[in-house]
Amino acid sequence: MNIPHIAIIGGGFSGATVALNLLRSLPPGRARITIIEPRPLLGGGVAYSSIDPAHRLNVPASRMLVLTEEPGAFEAWFKASALRDDPEAMLPDGRIYPRRQAFGCYVNTLLTAAGAAAPEFAHVQEQVLSIARQDAGFRITTDGRVLEADAVVLAVSHPPPAIPGPLRAIAGRPNFIDNPWPDAALAGVAPDARVLIIGTALSTADVIASLQAQGHGGKILAVSRRGLVSRLRAMAQSEPFGDFSSAPSHTALELLRQVRKTVREAEASGSSWGAVMDALRVQGLTIWSALNAQEKSRFLRHLRPFWDVHRYQVAPQLAAITQAQCDAGRLAMRAARLLDIQPQGQAFEVKLKFRGSEPAWERFDTIINCTGPDHSRVTETNPALASLKAEGLIVSDPHGLGVQTDLAARAIDANGMPQPKLFVSGPLARAAFGELMGLPQVSHHAALVAAEVQKALDL
Repeated sequence: MNIPHIAIIGGGFSGATVALNLLRSLPPGRARITIIEPRPLLGGGVAYSSIDPAHRLNVPASRMLVLTEEPGAFEAWFKASALRDDPEAMLPDGRIYPRRQAFGCYVNTLLTAAGAAAPEFAHVQEQVLSIARQDAGFRITTDGRVLEADAVVLAVSHPPPAIPGPLRAIAGRPNFIDNPWPDAALAGVAPDARVLIIGTALSTADVIASLQAQGHGGKILAVSRRGLVSRLRAMAQSEPFGDFSSAPSHTALELLRQVRKTVREAEASGSSWGAVMDALRVQGLTIWSALNAQEKSRFLRHLRPFWDVHRYQVAPQLAAITQAQCDAGRLAMRAARLLDIQPQGQAFEVKLKFRGSEPAWERFDTIINCTGPDHSRVTETNPALASLKAEGLIVSDPHGLGVQTDLAARAIDANGMPQPKLFVSGPLARAAFGELMGLPQVSHHAALVAAEVQKALDL
């Protein structure tokens, strides 16, 4: 008897968690589940596969949620594992910030155990080249085989950063690092190199910590248009504060005013801005859905940078490294625009316009691009998504966040119709769901996708 085959494209956190939810809820023999992911570690992806010991989770272990019914499970696992031998992980107040790969190992352990009890589960360690409609299902071509599936879940990894316009002229030069995420990407940075980092958010904190760990002692300048730096929350965690869903704002400006008012109320009552951010995160879908397309664009253009640096906090260990580098005069983080760049041998002359100053040229030995994942072109740069788009089975969303879906996480095709057995899990579905870059929202979304897949296949 043939049983339905579910193919999950991508084995990072989103894809692994969809599979884990399916394996936990389906009785044995009801469906075959295949994750197609080139990496050997499932659950790591870009976020949690880094082997760099300087890279840490940016929220405490107690708040890292995989399965919605098991809060706190990761922290308990970490304390009992060999990975707990990490003296810098625990802060004086008891919060634990493990290395990021520890969380990837945890998700992989959960999925390996669940998959071992299900002979219908498989991990195909290959790259998907194309996906096409075939009868009532799909034909998936990898770099090693062709598979057929009744339902497909798109859970592809974060795309690499885009290269800002002025830097495209130096693409390919050895001292220009266009993507800092691959292992050993920074290995060639000389210990005394003067470094320019484009970007001032989370990736920049990672790079600064990595450079220090490998013995870099040269000066670093990090710039972005607004000079915004990821905020560090107060030590104490508190309950979410604020009601943004009973009467949601319908414009970006109204939402901004509501948030500022609620922050003042929170601080007056002894709470904090962090508790307000938690309320916004929890109520994100209602808040996002109340904005029309024009107001969503306004939010993304004007408010998203401020949201990002408050929502996605930096690990205290990395914040301490950054502050120490600033205090020692080795690091500066400034608001500036990159106007021009001229190679000078192995170095670069860069024209920068700092806020409140006239443009000036400065010399750097190395330039590192930390502008974050470029989701706006993911349907072009990812071959699996490009093939689906060419066939009209998916479309890019108008805000450059990923792929259009409905609220059942089904992909919307070129005719505006939901595809009943083609699903999108994780950050690529943000255009419909709003907040889908951090946990626990991605965990909740993975559970929703798993439930919708079962419904579509009548499992």
